[in-house]
Amino acid sequence: MSFKIIVDSCCDLTATQLREGPFIRVPLVISVGGEDIVDDDTFDQTHLLMLMHEDPKPPQTACPSPAQYLDAFERAQADDLYVVTLSALLSGSHNSAAQARVIWMEEHPESHVHVFNSCSANAGEVSIALKLLELAGSGKDFNTVVNETSKHITDMTTLFVLEDLDHLRKNGRLTGALAVVTSALKIKLLCHATPEGEIGKIGQALSVKQALSKMVARIAADSTHRGKLLTLVHCNNVERAIYVRDLLLKSCHFRDILISDARGITTVYANDGGIMVAY
Repeated sequence: MSFKIIVDSCCDLTATQLREGPFIRVPLVISVGGEDIVDDDTFDQTHLLMLMHEDPKPPQTACPSPAQYLDAFERAQADDLYVVTLSALLSGSHNSAAQARVIWMEEHPESHVHVFNSCSANAGEVSIALKLLELAGSGKDFNTVVNETSKHITDMTTLFVLEDLDHLRKNGRLTGALAVVTSALKIKLLCHATPEGEIGKIGQALSVKQALSKMVARIAADSTHRGKLLTLVHCNNVERAIYVRDLLLKSCHFRDILISDARGITTVYANDGGIMVAY
């Protein structure tokens, strides 16, 4: 059976993976500084960071429409379609994909389509997409791939350290006390994706370097990481990504660590210098 993996543009796969793998990206749109930037192959990170720096208002993002997902289903021309979206609590991308699936199945009842709520973003979506590639690529049947990937999502850990949480706060992606803390204190937070797909705080530090060290120590203490793949996404700071990778290699036992660059949506919310990992 043929298969394709459809992801929204917060899934920061590498350019090589997108070019050589069975992936189709559905772009979100970023509005900032009077411009609408489509998060596709034309994305220019330097230009977006400049606009974000110059515009006092936070960027706004728009999720793909159901029609865009339907177009991706059509282009896929595959028996089995697996869709990975941003956390349903952070974006309308999941709802659009779910609506598209209903319409598609009415017209193509013989198709197999499953929409996964990543309960995460960027590095978490990459982890899920690569898990799907591993399972479907090994010839496992549709239901087995769905069940094993769903378990992967339940078991997955997503952690991140950002230079600046202001865009997340201003766009309502931080809730309750966390929003208050980030606006009032000049500290760096170690955050995670909750099981439901919201953003939660699990630590704090006076500097990004300290927060990253805490993140690595937390991962090393978690025995479930052994033998897994860790996906690491950085926003315009490959040196910091390599620094984190080297710390992880010294204290952890991953089977591999994959580094990729942030695309548009991740750049908006992670901002310059952010580091996100998932395993």
